[in-house]
Amino acid sequence: MPLDLCDHESKTRQAVQVFWKTRNAAKEKQRKTGKTDRGERASVTGGKNMDGFSALIVDLVKANGLPGAEIHQHRAVLTLPGYFRPTKRWDLLVIDKGRLVAAIEFKSHVGPSFGNNFNNRTEEAIGTSHDLWTAYREGAFGEQARPFVGWVMVVEDAPGSRAPVKDKSPHFPVFKDFVGASYLDRYDVLCQKLIKEQLYTSASVIATPRTAIRDGAYSELSSMTGLRSFFASFAGHIATVAAR
Repeated sequence: MPLDLCDHESKTRQAVQVFWKTRNAAKEKQRKTGKTDRGERASVTGGKNMDGFSALIVDLVKANGLPGAEIHQHRAVLTLPGYFRPTKRWDLLVIDKGRLVAAIEFKSHVGPSFGNNFNNRTEEAIGTSHDLWTAYREGAFGEQARPFVGWVMVVEDAPGSRAPVKDKSPHFPVFKDFVGASYLDRYDVLCQKLIKEQLYTSASVIATPRTAIRDGAYSELSSMTGLRSFFASFAGHIATVAAR
């Protein structure tokens, strides 16, 4: 049976629109109440801006053989045990018959300052996956096949994320794939390496301008880190679990 990607391109455009609309609504709400966060944080603390992407994941689970799986999206039931720390809260979990099928993180990075958060996002992504796989090795989830572990990053498509970035490394040279790379390029390199090092089953980054609130426009950086590859990998994993 072929994989069902659930018209992912159209639904991704809808998810992108939800992303920008929800961010704007959160900022407007805080402005009206007078309880504003600094900078872009006001549009993040609303907590619903990635719901469109979560909805597409739910569709993929149901369409590829696990319609009865438990799909957790609420904070109270998103915690998994860790190895280096007691617990970690994920953004979406899929559990079927007591087995962890998938754990996914949805992240975003919006300007105007792109330099402040890239390293933090990188360290968080690496630490989160290493912690989970070590806990898996040590039997935290019981005897089961490897789960799908995914990481999705939505980055604002803007001059600041597209411009080349200079680095200072006075003692040893920076790896060539980072030399002159923009922050969007760096996220692409990061996702490729997260996959190659098997830290994540699949990792994806897309770029979207603020004007996408009207049409859901987005672009991918490479075929390896595009959403089609991510969704195909995820759907394949769901189908494999369903076939067991």
